[in-house]
Amino acid sequence: MDNGSKKEVMFERMREKKKEVKIVRRIVLIIALVVLIIGLIGGRYAYKYITGGLQPVDPDSEKVIEVEIPIGSGVDTIASKLAAAGIVKDARLFKYYAKFNNSSQFQAGTYGLTKAMTLDEIIESLKTGKVYREPVFTMTIPEGLTLKQIAKIVDQRTSIPEKEFLEYVNDEATINMLMGKYSKILKEDIKAENIKFPLEGYLYPATYPFYEEKPSVETIVDMMVQATALNVTPYLDYLQNNEKSVHWLLTFASLLEEEATAKSDRETIASVFYNRLEIDMPLQTDPTVLYSLGEHKDRVLYSDLEVKDPYNTYVNKGLPPGPIAGAGKSSLEAVIDPAKTDYLFFLADPKGNNHFTDSYEEHLKNRTRYLSGD
Repeated sequence: MDNGSKKEVMFERMREKKKEVKIVRRIVLIIALVVLIIGLIGGRYAYKYITGGLQPVDPDSEKVIEVEIPIGSGVDTIASKLAAAGIVKDARLFKYYAKFNNSSQFQAGTYGLTKAMTLDEIIESLKTGKVYREPVFTMTIPEGLTLKQIAKIVDQRTSIPEKEFLEYVNDEATINMLMGKYSKILKEDIKAENIKFPLEGYLYPATYPFYEEKPSVETIVDMMVQATALNVTPYLDYLQNNEKSVHWLLTFASLLEEEATAKSDRETIASVFYNRLEIDMPLQTDPTVLYSLGEHKDRVLYSDLEVKDPYNTYVNKGLPPGPIAGAGKSSLEAVIDPAKTDYLFFLADPKGNNHFTDSYEEHLKNRTRYLSGD
């Protein structure tokens, strides 16, 4: 092939390459335009969807719809209930809107809401507790109470005698009924051989509204177990991933509830218990001794520490068979997210302040320093 022919072939290839480049550029341009158009259409649709979802469902509606917000309900639960009742257009939009506005502390109750209300009006109503139906009375169950102590409060605040309440919560038919209704929370471990009271730790501490003068024992207990279910459900995935049970969580949390005097202490005490469990060291927590004895004492004696009972963590390693009291949200969270420490010991001084250390020698010094005059 002569030089002229070679040049012609080379030029031809260059022309073809230029054509290919032009075609590729055209394709890229077309794709970019298509993506831009889709983005504009999608963005416009998303904008219309969001702005529409933030508007009242029916601005002209005057019909009052009752929506019950149970004790311990989170934003997810409340948003779902509002959407199911037709008060808001989209549960997710309400949830995100509430969180964006730092509005998540809602009060339980039965609310009278309408489809004409704006999201801000709905949120304000839920935050202030302006309910459609005012409760006849409320009953507060503080954190850290045993079933027997809860029974006394119920006796004082309602027409249900302490004995009747305790008989109901320990009745096998009651246990089986509640296990069927709250199957994700109540498992067979509440019926284990060494369990003193199956529902110990499963009646959530909270303030409960009642809309009748004489609520039944069935109503009261169901409200409390339902509140436990609502507050424990967010941790179910964590428990499953870590091969732990709800019973384990409530048992662990009940120890923190009885030992801690401040929120920060719960997280640190949780780390102490985790560290002890890790090295197979007894937890040695006094509240389990008192629970074993079945009585309250201002001072635990050395002789008390030797009581032979499955719940006594001085003579038995690991967690007790079940909860020893009702734990609140702070204690549940401390179990899930404890502090990271090397502490193995702690004690509370007469003022209620806890002192932590990672050695027994330092612990003895703390006893001398803080309890020598006790």
